[in-house]
Amino acid sequence: MSSESLTLVPQEVIRSPWRDFLHAFVRNPLALASGGFVLLLVLVAVFAPWLAPMDPMTPDWMALSSPPSAAHWLGTDELGRDLLSRLIYGARISLYVGVVSVTLGMVVGVLLGLLAGYYGRWVDMLIMRGSDVLFAFPGMLLAIAVVAILGPGLNNVIIAVAVFSVPVFARIVRASTLTLKQTAYVEAVRCAGARDRVILLRHILPGTLSNVIVYFTLRIGTSILTAAGLSFIGLGPEPDVPEWGNILAMSRSMMMAGLWHVSVFPGLAIFITVLAFNLLGDALRDTLDPKLKS
Repeated sequence: MSSESLTLVPQEVIRSPWRDFLHAFVRNPLALASGGFVLLLVLVAVFAPWLAPMDPMTPDWMALSSPPSAAHWLGTDELGRDLLSRLIYGARISLYVGVVSVTLGMVVGVLLGLLAGYYGRWVDMLIMRGSDVLFAFPGMLLAIAVVAILGPGLNNVIIAVAVFSVPVFARIVRASTLTLKQTAYVEAVRCAGARDRVILLRHILPGTLSNVIVYFTLRIGTSILTAAGLSFIGLGPEPDVPEWGNILAMSRSMMMAGLWHVSVFPGLAIFITVLAFNLLGDALRDTLDPKLKS
């Protein structure tokens, strides 16, 4: 057999993991729908100044609490501010809070999980018992406690949401690290004299990323919902900030008057966004988890 025939490999055999992921992802209709909505939401948040028909802070004194109309497609609030514009700008704030808070919680949680799973003993016990303390509090209650200590505000809401995201990331990465550190290739690298930092970052961390990515996506929806809840009870940013929870909070006094649009539209925005991130996380789990692949 000639050397040329040995080098001829069918195109179907040479498939990268990224190509396999895309192939499985596009075959999932829920993944396409949820991913498309999330992408649309990101574009709306980025181009909010060009998409919003009006300034979200400028009132229309001639259309106070007006229902949906040609001038205001989703109506106005009690101060005459365009609800569509406020929802568009609210998407920017909600995504910012969700992504930044979960990213902070992920970075800290992944680091703690790697240390706990790799070194074990007292390091593992200290980190896991701290996680158990945080797990003892419901997520929303823990976020309320953190904001109550730090004070209301957008940055403090981000810190609060990040705090209750840390222990779950730590547990997920710890479980993966306990399995990966016993594999043959990690043992070979350790016997070759590699430092712990190299082993953790180059050989163990990549093996935990699939679970981290899935939970990161799921957690964004939960963080958006938690941030909206904090704003609803007055622990979020200033009341005039166009954030979805703030818009809902201002609608409480208007619902009794039959002005349904001020509460329905921001509620739908929160519901659909959280649902989209949850569906996207489930689709990523089905795609990335080899146990669930057909």
